[in-house]
This record gives sequence, structure tokens and C-alpha cells, in this order.
Amino acid sequence: MFVFVLLPIAGFVVGRIGRSLKKQTNKAQVKWGEILSQMEETLTGLRIIKGFNAEQKVKKQFYGLIDDIFGIKNRISYRRDLASPISEFLGVTILSGVLWFGGNLVLNGDILSPGSFITYVALFSQIINPAKALSQAVYNVNRGTATLDRLNEILEAPVTVNDIANPMQLNEFKESISFENVGFSYQDDSILHNINLTVKKGKLVALVGSSGAGKSTLADLVPRFHDVSEGQLLIDGINIKNYSLHSLRKQISIVTQEPILFNDTIAANIALGKPEATEDEIIAAAKIANAYDFIIKKEGGFNSTIGDRGSKLSGGERQRLTIARAVLKNPPILILDEATSALDTESEKLVQDAINNMMQNRTSIVIAHRLSTIRHADEIIVMQKGKIVERGNHETLLAQNGYYQKLIEMQEVK
Repeated sequence: MFVFVLLPIAGFVVGRIGRSLKKQTNKAQVKWGEILSQMEETLTGLRIIKGFNAEQKVKKQFYGLIDDIFGIKNRISYRRDLASPISEFLGVTILSGVLWFGGNLVLNGDILSPGSFITYVALFSQIINPAKALSQAVYNVNRGTATLDRLNEILEAPVTVNDIANPMQLNEFKESISFENVGFSYQDDSILHNINLTVKKGKLVALVGSSGAGKSTLADLVPRFHDVSEGQLLIDGINIKNYSLHSLRKQISIVTQEPILFNDTIAANIALGKPEATEDEIIAAAKIANAYDFIIKKEGGFNSTIGDRGSKLSGGERQRLTIARAVLKNPPILILDEATSALDTESEKLVQDAINNMMQNRTSIVIAHRLSTIRHADEIIVMQKGKIVERGNHETLLAQNGYYQKLIEMQEVK
């Protein structure tokens, strides 16, 4: 009876320690993530931190995170180290109880013979070491499951954009991209409303408007970074949801406002969308993007590494590499998201020339804040609060003397 009482108690205590360890391990992993995030932000924003004399503030935040992680690690170590003496104590207690209870049975009657009792004690003592090892195993298992739970949060995150069963292949873009009564909402926030727009093959369509008007969201619907909430988006008369994601995105290249590059060679970054590209193809793409001249001046040429996020290059050089990457992929559809807005005048001229070279004979959707770069667009779409408020070419919109005219006046475009 004594054994049957103590064994559940021992199991309960070890289980509580294991669950506590799992909880503390989860906290430690979250805190390590915060520390690594702050380290990255601090190193990338070091000039701003120094410029605003914010060193002490950042140092205080960092030391606060370090103190938190030390406290959590101490609690983990305390619980881990506590498991062994507790298991030892419970083992000795149970064995002592067995000796006391069994001894009484032997001395006070014929219920249990001395030989049987000694045999039972010998067998029972063999269970003690595996039971103590079990407590260590419980700790290791709970530490591992804490890590697995966090990984599963990422691996099992719901995918909002999926291929349908047996999707079609978009092997060639032939006619047009059509938005028909398109609306888009993110959670409870409605971003786009009743968008009707047709982009014909080979045409340049520009999206302009104030920040938050929905320009980037509208462009993101074409490669299906999001799916429309209302209406439909068609390519060559077929809903893009019926195409496979791979074949759809194969027809599209994107150049963003912030150049996204990787810590690799210049050649590898240019060939990201076409890994099998030859050296001659990479060089040709670099020339079209006005990047060849600065590349060959590098010590390693096309084999030069560019650092984390292209840190070894200037802003204009980074942007011209992203354009070369888009050129090499050679898609029929281009999406340019404010590709020159963050550049100085000289770099903007080089990048804009590269963009003009790239857009030849291609269907282009251009998001622009600098209206001087899209004056020759076939159609300019003026957006405000998720709606199209004006549309037409540059001269037509100026004649309307509306919102586009106000944007022109603010930028003093001649």
C-alpha cells in the first residue's frame, strides 16, 4: 500500500518539474529571439544610434534582455538540477518504506517468508536507477518538445495562397491583365474597392497616389502574393487562381523600392531567377541594366561578394543589380514598385535608363512617387483610399485639373 501511494506522488513531482522546464525553455527561446533581433537592428542602425546619442538607451535595453535570459536560464538550471536529488530522495524513501512494511510482514507472521522478501527487495532495487534516469529523460524530452512546438508554429502556419487541384500552366502571356470589380481586405481592414482596370500586352500602366492609397497592394495581386477578396483577376481571360503559382510567377519579374540582395557573388545575385544562365547572358543583362561598368571595376568582377544585403554597394548599384536580375529572367510582365524613389539624382538617371531599356516590348505596371518618371506611360491610374479616382495619359489628366494636377504641382514637374 505504501509503495502504491508513493509512486504516483513521485510521478506527479517529476511531471511537474518537466512541464515547468518546458515552459521556461519556451520563454528562453523567445527571449533569445528578441536578443538576436536587437543585435541585428543595432548593428545595421549603428550610425543612426550614434547620430541621435542613443547609445545608453540601446545599451540599457540590451542589458535588460540579457538579465531576463539569465534569470530564465537560472530557473531552468534550478529545475534541472532539482530533478536528480528529488528522484534520489523519493527512491530512498520508497525503498525504506518497502523495507519497513515488508519487514513487518516477515516478523509479525507467516504472510511473507524471509527469502521471498529479500528476493522482492533485490528486484525492486533494480528499478531505482532506471527511475532516476527517467527523470533526466523527462527533462530532455520536454526541452525538445518546447523547441518542436515553436518550429511547428512556423511549419504549420496556414498558407493563404494555394494551387488548386490540377492547375493550368501559363506558358505564354498573350493578351492582357484584367481587374474586374476587384476588392481586397486584410482581416477587417478594407484596402481596395471595386477596381476595374485592363493592362494590355506591351503597354505601360503607372499607379500613382499618396502613401496608403493601395498601389502596392494592387500590384501584389498579380503575382498572387495575396488573393482578391472580391471580383476576379484575369490573365488572358482566365482567372489567375486557375494557373499554377510557379508558371504564373515565371512570367513576372519584380523590382522593389528597397533592393533585396543576398550575401553572395554579383553573378549569383543576377542569376537568382535563372540559375542555369551562362556567363555571356549575365554580362548582357548587366549591360542592359547599366551595371556592367561598375561591376568590372570591382576586384573580383562578377565574382565579387556584395556583403549582407549588398552592404558593399551603393544604393544605385544595388538597384541596378536587381534590374539586371529582372532582365536576365526575361519575363513578359514587369512590376516596378517605386524603383527610383530612394536614389540621388545621378543614380536615378542611371537606374531610370536601365528601367527604360528593360521595359522595351514588355507589359509593365509601375508604381511611382516621382511623377516625372511616368509621364510617357500609356495610362496613368490615380488612386486614393483604395479607389481609382482618375485615369488617362499625362496630358488628359492635366486637362482634368484634378487630383493628379495637385500631385504635379506639389512635385513641381515641368
